[in-house]
Amino acid sequence: MKGQHILLIALIYFLFLLFIAKITGKNDNNNDFFKANRKSPWYVVAFGMIGASLSGVTFISVPGWVGSSEFSYFQVCLGYVAGYIFVAFLLLPIYYKLNLTSIYEYLYGRFGKVSHKTGAFFFLISRVLGAAFRMYLMAIVLQQFVFEQWEIPFEATVIISILLIWIYTSKGGIKTIVWTDTLQTLFMICAVILSINIVTDELGWSFNEFLNSNELERYSDIFKTENFLDKDYFLKSFFGGMFITISMTGLDQDMMQKNLTCRSLKDAQKNMLFFSIILTIVTFLFLLLGALLFIYTERYGIKIPLMDGKPKTDLLFPEIAINSGLGPLLAGTFILGLIAAAYSSADSALTSLTTSFCVDILDFKNYSTDRKKSIRKLTHIGMSLVLVIVVISFKYFANKNVIDSLLTVAGYTYGPLLGLFSFGIFTNYKIKDNLVWIVSLASVLLVYSIGQIPPKFIGGYVLGYELLPLNGFITFLGLILIRRY
Repeated sequence: MKGQHILLIALIYFLFLLFIAKITGKNDNNNDFFKANRKSPWYVVAFGMIGASLSGVTFISVPGWVGSSEFSYFQVCLGYVAGYIFVAFLLLPIYYKLNLTSIYEYLYGRFGKVSHKTGAFFFLISRVLGAAFRMYLMAIVLQQFVFEQWEIPFEATVIISILLIWIYTSKGGIKTIVWTDTLQTLFMICAVILSINIVTDELGWSFNEFLNSNELERYSDIFKTENFLDKDYFLKSFFGGMFITISMTGLDQDMMQKNLTCRSLKDAQKNMLFFSIILTIVTFLFLLLGALLFIYTERYGIKIPLMDGKPKTDLLFPEIAINSGLGPLLAGTFILGLIAAAYSSADSALTSLTTSFCVDILDFKNYSTDRKKSIRKLTHIGMSLVLVIVVISFKYFANKNVIDSLLTVAGYTYGPLLGLFSFGIFTNYKIKDNLVWIVSLASVLLVYSIGQIPPKFIGGYVLGYELLPLNGFITFLGLILIRRY
């Protein structure tokens, strides 16, 4: 598929988003931007959250990861389901009872101002890095397969992508995103189903024949129970996935802001449970797609694409979709799915970053309505610029599979949030609020140091996703040391 055709698809898609934004952003007020006036249908929120959770990382990186990790990522997904149940029945009731705009306001009421801002700070760092990872993945694909042939620099690709997101989220905020994410999830799911269908046909199989093929058996091993020392051992992956969900969904303003737009707590809980089931099914489809791509690669002798002279499995799906001659339907489907995946994550991240910075850091609740609106708009622009800078920086520093990098970073940045909220919910202690930031920072540094220990020094044990709960536990212990008697 030619670059101009890809751009045409992207333009038509963006016009759809603008149309939705025009309808949902008519009021251009803070209540709609931050809360969608608490009138979102739960089933719309649930379906839209699938796209935001999967993102471009799942769309490309999970299929590309199958070659080295087989289906072991599904162990993490099973842990996600357990985490979503925890979020639905423990955290959501707290947020709805307190009628929060930002979930980090809970920390202010429970501990004090420093805890509130510390929690918000770690969210801002976590979400900027997470959103930037996802946008980076989309940008490198567009760069390699579209803009590079026109000698347009990577930096321009990033700026254009984030500018488009800023345009359609600038007025409606979360109200717009609830509906645009629904459209984007639909495109993403259609893309993976069509891709599976097209590649199986090319391989001369029906879907059932693919599921029963010997080739699939090479990649379909899910449960890793042989060696506890391995990074992907089942229990480590399962509990790591559970804590990742509790932290990256339940303690994350981005994901919770959508839930808090539902009409009631009961609706929000239905949304969370329905969403977790569909998300698990869709993720498994992406793993099947990954196996298909590697089978197709081996059969037809396709080489893993290179980036900076090194094989980059994240680029395998786009390479096959765009350059393998499987036809414009697969290429067009892939481009729509990729853009939908990336935008559904980045647009909500930009809105939640704006919300948290305004409510938690600037504490602008006592300003006039016009002043609040002005601050919100300036913050929205500022957060867009931050994302541009961070995404561009990844081009020079990111060297691992993107989803692995994303979950690794989460272990460091979400740990203090896990410790703070756990301490607040499961104890009645008061703490010395002014020392919370020291405890949180010390926990991150300690866990980072632990994460750098070579396996040979700890009996061959490979540290993985358990760094997140370890980080939360160390933060929890640190808070005990600064409790008030």
